[in-house]
Order: sequence, then C-alpha cells, then structure tokens
Amino acid sequence: MGAQSPKEPPVWRQPDGKPVSCLEKIKVLNQNIQEIETLCADALEDGVLMGCDATQIKQALHELIDGLTPPHAKG
Repeated sequence: MGAQSPKEPPVWRQPDGKPVSCLEKIKVLNQNIQEIETLCADALEDGVLMGCDATQIKQALHELIDGLTPPHAKG
C-alpha cells in the first residue's frame, strides 16, 4: 500500500467550541493523528495480505474508536 497524500489537519476545538490556540498542543494532537493513521494503515495492509476482508478490518477499527471513552474532565 502506498502513502496517501497529506490531509489538512483538523481545527482542534475545546469543549466550548473555541479553537485550541497553543501551538505545542496542536503539534502533539496532529502527531498523534498521524501516528494513528500509520498504525491503522499498517493493520489494514497486514490483514489484507493475510487474506482478511478489508471491509471487516476497517469495521473493527471503527468499533475500536467508537468504543473509546474520554477520560474524566478536569474540574
């Protein structure tokens, strides 16, 4: 599988909808998303090379993300 073209990073927002303004936080969030994308692409490629259905692998990844619960918010 080849690398995909770079995507525009999201505008990271606080719970109140305001954009995150700290450049270091934005950098970390963007790096995290990039790493997750690479891991997911690797998992999809591995699964397909092992004869698994790509749609099922993607469904499993979606379920994994959908099942995540956010940590308790700081008060």
